[in-house]
Amino acid sequence: MRWVCGHYPLRVFAATYKAQFQKPLDVQECFPKVFQGTGLCKKASIKCTIKDNCRPVFRPKRPAAYAMQEVVDKELQRLEELGVITPITHSEWAAPVVVVRKASGAVRICGDYSTGLNDALQPYDYPLPLPEDIFARLANCSVFSKLDLSDAFLQVEIDQQHRTLLTINTHRGLFSYNRLPPGLKIAPAAFQQVIDTMLAGLNNVFGYLDDIVIGGATTQEHNASLQEVLKRIAEYGFTIKPEKCAFNVERINYLGHIIDRRGLRPDSAKIEAILKLPEPTDVTGVRAFLGAVNYYGRFVKGMRELRYPLDCLLKGDKPFRWTEECRAAFEKFKAVLSSDLLLTHYDPRQEIIVSADASSIGLGATISHKYTDGSVRVVQHASRALSNTEQAYSQIDREALAIIYAITKFRKMIFGRRFVLQTDHKPLLRIFGSKKGIPTYTANRLQRFALTLLAYDFDIKYVRTEEFGGADILSRLIANHNKPEPECIIASIETDDDLAYVAVNALNVFPLSFNEVAEATQRDVSLRNVGKYIVNGWPKAVQYGSELASFYSRRECLSNVKGCILFGERVVIPRILQKRCLAQLHKGHPGIVRMKAIARSYVYWPNMDEDIVEAVATCVSCQSASKSPPKVESSAWPKPLGPWNRVHIDYAGPLDGVYFLVIVDAFSKWPEIVKTASTSAHATIAILRGIFARHGSPITLVSDNGPQFVGEHFEDFCKRFGIAHITTAPYHPQSNGQAERFVDTFKRALRKIQPFAVSTIV
Repeated sequence: MRWVCGHYPLRVFAATYKAQFQKPLDVQECFPKVFQGTGLCKKASIKCTIKDNCRPVFRPKRPAAYAMQEVVDKELQRLEELGVITPITHSEWAAPVVVVRKASGAVRICGDYSTGLNDALQPYDYPLPLPEDIFARLANCSVFSKLDLSDAFLQVEIDQQHRTLLTINTHRGLFSYNRLPPGLKIAPAAFQQVIDTMLAGLNNVFGYLDDIVIGGATTQEHNASLQEVLKRIAEYGFTIKPEKCAFNVERINYLGHIIDRRGLRPDSAKIEAILKLPEPTDVTGVRAFLGAVNYYGRFVKGMRELRYPLDCLLKGDKPFRWTEECRAAFEKFKAVLSSDLLLTHYDPRQEIIVSADASSIGLGATISHKYTDGSVRVVQHASRALSNTEQAYSQIDREALAIIYAITKFRKMIFGRRFVLQTDHKPLLRIFGSKKGIPTYTANRLQRFALTLLAYDFDIKYVRTEEFGGADILSRLIANHNKPEPECIIASIETDDDLAYVAVNALNVFPLSFNEVAEATQRDVSLRNVGKYIVNGWPKAVQYGSELASFYSRRECLSNVKGCILFGERVVIPRILQKRCLAQLHKGHPGIVRMKAIARSYVYWPNMDEDIVEAVATCVSCQSASKSPPKVESSAWPKPLGPWNRVHIDYAGPLDGVYFLVIVDAFSKWPEIVKTASTSAHATIAILRGIFARHGSPITLVSDNGPQFVGEHFEDFCKRFGIAHITTAPYHPQSNGQAERFVDTFKRALRKIQPFAVSTIV
C-alpha cells in the first residue's frame, strides 16, 4: 500500500509492535519537519493570570550536586539555544529547580512552582479527557497508531508579558521560561486545550496531553485519519519523537492499557511493577499499593471486598498491624492482576447487561455485552465501599443501593438505551417491577430509588446467586439456566395506596383520624401551600427562616396523599393538632430522648424537638420526680494581668436568621461582635483569625462546650496560635459569665429593635 503526498511516497513504519504490512512505509519522507527536533506551536500562546492581592515570591536556588552540575549545565545550554529559556538579571518571582534523570540518562529540569507561583495563579478551567471515554470510543477499531510529541509542553509559547513570572533560580543564575514549563499548575489544562483544538473534527483520533492515538476499523480509514493528523501537526508547528511512536499496528499501549480489536487489558509492564512491590510495613506503604492497583479497578470484580482488610489499616484510630488476613488480601491482589484480564470494548450495537450486588461492606457492579452466540463479555467492573450509615441498611436496601450505584456509574453507556438489569435479590423484582407497590416498612428510601430508575429503559431479571456470583475476572459469563427465569418485568411503581395506609397506621398511635388531619391540613395556611407545591412544583427559593423553609429543605421527601402531608412515612401534623399529639406522646411521662424517638417514628412538624423539650420541662410531675443536676463548685476567675490576657467567647442567636459571635476581654470588658451565617468550627476560626490579626492572640480563651469549640479542628487552631483553651463545666454556662452576661445584654438590646428587622440594622 502506498500513499502519495505531493511527489513523496508516504510510508508507514511500525515501532515496538507487530505491523499489519509486509513492507513498512516511511511517513518521515512526507512530513520530514514533523520528526525534527523540538517544534514551536504557531497558533496558540498561554497566559498566566495572577490572583488579586498576591505578593511575589522569590525563592533561593537549591545547591546542585557536583556530579550533576555538568549535565544540568548542558541541559540549560540546550534549552537556551532552543529559545525555551532566556537568562535574565532580575525578577520579583523565582522558583528553585528540580532535576529529574530520564531513563535515557538525560535530565529534565523543572521549576518547583509549588513554592509560591502555583498558589498565586488563577485556575485554568479546562478538563482533561477521561481515559475510559477514549477507550469506549476506540471500539470497533482494528488498526492503531500512537504519536508522542517531543518535549510537549516546551513547544507552546508563554505570552510575552507573563514570562518573568516563570523565572527559575539555578546555580548559573536566573532564567525566564519563554515556553510552557513542566511543573506549572495550569500547564496540563492549557496544553490539553491546544491539543483538543488541533484534533477537533477528526474521526477516531484522541489526544491525552502529549499522547495522540489514531484508530480505524479498516486500514484505509486509519491511514486517512493518520495522514490528516500529521497535516494538522505540521500546520501547528509541533514535532514528534519517532522512537516513541507506533504506526499501523494491531495492538497498542496507551495510557497504561493494551488496546486491540478484542478489547482492553492492563499494560503488563505496569502490572509487573506492582507484582514486585514488597509487603507494606506502614500506612504509607499500604496507601501507595492501593493507589497503584486502584487504576486497574475496572478489571477486578469485587475490588472493594478484596481490598477491605487493607482499607482497615488506613483508619487513623487504629495502630498499624499487618495480619494474615492483610497478607492474604495482598497476595490475592497480585494473583488477580497477574491473570489474563481482558475487557471487551463498549459497542452500542450489542445487547447491554448491567449487574449489581451488595455485601455488608461494599457495592459491586458490572456492565457486559451479550453477543449473538450467547457469550457474555465484561465491559467494565466498578465497586465502592459502604459508608458507616449504609452498612446499617437492611439487605434489601443495600441491594437496591447497588442498583442505583450501577446505573449511575455506567450512565454514559446506558442512558437512552434499553438494557437488562440483573439482581440476585428476588424481592427487588416486586419492588421495582411489579404493580403491587413498595413494602410500607421501606417505602421512603425505596421510593426515592424507584423514582431514579424511572429515567431508564430496562428489563429487570433475577439471577440465582450461585450463577450471579460466578462472574469471574476472566470477563466471561456462560448463560446456563436449568430453571425457568421469572417473567421479565419493566420497572414501574404505584405508591398512593401504600402511603395512605402508612398514614392511617401512624395516626393509630394518636387520638386522631386520617380525615381529621386532612381537614386541619387544609385549614392550615402553611400546609395548604406545601400541599400545592408538592403537586404543582416548588419555587426556586423561599424566604430564609420562614416556616415554609423547613419544608423546602425536605421537599424531596414530602408527598401529598389525599389531603394529608407525609414526610417520608411520618404524618405532618397541622399546628392546631400539635398540642394533642404532645399530650399523647407524654401520656406515660417518658423522658425527652424516649419521647423524641416515639415522635420521629410517626409524626413531624417544624421545631418538633423544641416543643418536646418544652413539654417535658413544663410537666410538673416530671420536674418534681427528676433528679437535680450535679452541682458544680463555683470559683471566681483570677483577675487578668492586662488587656487580651483572657477572653471569653460565646454565640448569640439565631436572631432574624443570623448568629453573632461575641468576644469579651476579661480585663477591659471590651466586646467584639461579629455577625455570621454559620456557627461551624471553620466559620468560627475564620472570624477569630481576623480579630487576632488586629489585637494579637490571647493567652487564654474560655468557651462553653459547643460543638464548634470542642472539636479537633478548633483545638489544633488554638495550639498553633499558642492559646490555652479552657471549656466551662457542662450544663453550667454561668462559669463562662463574662460572655454570658454580655450575650444576655446584647440579646435584650436586639429584642428592642426586633420590629425593625435585626439584619437591616446590625
